Amino acid sequence: MKYVLAIDQGTTSTRAVVFDEAGQSLGSAARELKQYYPQHGWVEHDAEEIWQTVTVVIPEALQAAGMEASQLTAIGLTNQRETVVLWERSSSRPLARALVWQDRRTSEFCRQRKQDEPWISERTGLILDPYFSATKIHWLMDQDTGLRARAESGKLAAGTIDSWLIWHLTGGKVHATDASNASRTLLLDIHKGTWDDQLCRFFDVPAALLPQVRPSAADFGTTLGLNFLPDGLPIAGVAGDQQSALFGQGGFNAGAAKCTYGTGAFFLQHTGEHLIRSRHRLLTSLAATVDERRQYVIEGSVFVAGAAVQWLRDGLRLFAKAAEIENLAQHADADQPILFVPAFVGMGAPHWIPDARGVVFGLARNTTSKELARAALEGVAFQVADLIEATAKDTGQPLPSLRVDGGMADNAWFLQTQADVLGLPVITAAFSEATARGAAFLAGLKVGIWSNLDSLSRLIQPGRRFDPHLPNEERRRRLDRWHRAVKSVIDFYS
Repeated sequence: MKYVLAIDQGTTSTRAVVFDEAGQSLGSAARELKQYYPQHGWVEHDAEEIWQTVTVVIPEALQAAGMEASQLTAIGLTNQRETVVLWERSSSRPLARALVWQDRRTSEFCRQRKQDEPWISERTGLILDPYFSATKIHWLMDQDTGLRARAESGKLAAGTIDSWLIWHLTGGKVHATDASNASRTLLLDIHKGTWDDQLCRFFDVPAALLPQVRPSAADFGTTLGLNFLPDGLPIAGVAGDQQSALFGQGGFNAGAAKCTYGTGAFFLQHTGEHLIRSRHRLLTSLAATVDERRQYVIEGSVFVAGAAVQWLRDGLRLFAKAAEIENLAQHADADQPILFVPAFVGMGAPHWIPDARGVVFGLARNTTSKELARAALEGVAFQVADLIEATAKDTGQPLPSLRVDGGMADNAWFLQTQADVLGLPVITAAFSEATARGAAFLAGLKVGIWSNLDSLSRLIQPGRRFDPHLPNEERRRRLDRWHRAVKSVIDFYS
């Protein structure tokens, strides 16, 4: 029996999962990650803490699986995308906190250069927004006049979280990333799959900082000098978390689609080798790739999904555990039409209003935690419905159903609401950790645990199914109210 270790480094936690040849989880462990908010709109992580959580969860996952590290065949890695680390090569020391994908400090930089967005978008598939990595690297380099010279001389390295972890896992021997992560930086030409010199000049990012781009199923080096893993264990699969989740749900080919509900909500539809240019402000990125051939996805991003639940729990202290929100929402007063637009860190696709903030409509004296809980969950469902409607217009292919995974996919009330506002069946993954499994699948393919994509397809089974029950007229009425609320937020913050 062969086993794969998947490392899933997310925005709010780090997880390790051990998978067997049947694609089943044998054991897992997780650690929450501290979020830093030094100023309004700024979001940071401690890069050293990220690495330390990895060193903790791997031994715990192996213990939970009843295994020794020597029994592992390969490592797969998946990560929060766009978040950037800048470090010194000689010491492996980060030179600043990691700037998280949610961070908005470069909003003014993007506003001042908005006239350049058309050519940037054509080349990268993205828009000019603080969300993406290039503006964050630019900001980091501007904080010290000596950094750019050190970067140009090859003394510094920068990368997304996958590159940071690969660097540490390999004892500083490998500085690499995969195509899916690279395509989220605003520095990659997605037509060629290579870093673009003109983009590097535009963002003033020295090319010497950047990692080598490889397919998602590839040789990313082997472990070296770790006290919790043996030397020589291959790192063979790497993908950004959303592309990894699509792969883990069996989304290998054109037409496959999924939505992952984590800190944010991310809808991806695979378009095969066909690059679709969105007419509705969606994004085009590279899919997780098993060889040098480029595969594409069209994507819509909702910045706040599970983070809205977390805010109700930790910010307003309306409940002690996130799972309690389901019961509160079920018992909300249906006669209170509360609407919550959870734009805490700006609005993502298809609107892209980086300065927007969260707004609640319809508060009354008798509003309680129940109504706020319901409105928060509905706000996520409505945002996802907007993404899927825009995608259908771009592809000309309405979805027959929606596959879902992530933490909020455990909430049956929420998934029924999602089905109702979509007017489509919603089908969960039988294994909720599709993101980690996608990384394991990629690594296992590379080292020969699974021979091809067909062998992986046979391992994937659907979970629960939620069919829509809301009459079309009522569904349209609710969406119309939602769109009026969104327009009000856009008008106020634009």
